Amino acid sequence: MPAWPWFALAALGAFHGLNPAMGWLFAVALGLQRKSRAAVLWSLLPIAVGHALSIALVVITVGVLRAYVDLTILQVCAALVIIAFGLFRVLARHRARVGMQVSGRDLLVWSFLMATAHGAGLMLLPVLLEMPIGSTHRAHEHMMATGGLGPSFATGLAAIVAHTAAMLLVAGVIAIAVYEWIGLAFLRRGWINLDLVWVVALLGAGVFLLVEALL
Repeated sequence: MPAWPWFALAALGAFHGLNPAMGWLFAVALGLQRKSRAAVLWSLLPIAVGHALSIALVVITVGVLRAYVDLTILQVCAALVIIAFGLFRVLARHRARVGMQVSGRDLLVWSFLMATAHGAGLMLLPVLLEMPIGSTHRAHEHMMATGGLGPSFATGLAAIVAHTAAMLLVAGVIAIAVYEWIGLAFLRRGWINLDLVWVVALLGAGVFLLVEALL
């Protein structure tokens, strides 16, 4: 298996970590409220777990579908879903309202919903479909016959870990830097509109996957 899917998963994880909507802004706000660096770091853990659970849903879905659905059909359907979701993000606006008195469970649920609402897992589809995750019906039958989880499960788990680790690392570095030195005022001066970048990336990934499937 080539190395590029792993680099792509890590790069997408880093991008998710860079996006304040994915959690580091929440972590900094909690740290400032409680006047504690430990609160910043602690809050990132359930945020990362919630993000990983959202990604895991997509990985599991890919693994199950690839055992029964032709890869080309799956690529076309995935591309159409990504494009549709990207267009939805262009036309729709969501407003999440969350109180600041939150527990670890609240952060986990919030992160899961936020990652799902942003289509974090969908963006990984072009990469996941190139990885041996539930790749063939024969492989699925062998796994069921032997009662083992097989390399497909290991690859899927490794994909979740690689993506989430990159996300957590970047989010942690930014959160601590903002909490300790930078402060939140810079967001008013010139922060890049990462939500717009994300929508463009979604649409681009969908179009790329559709072209690849049809050629």
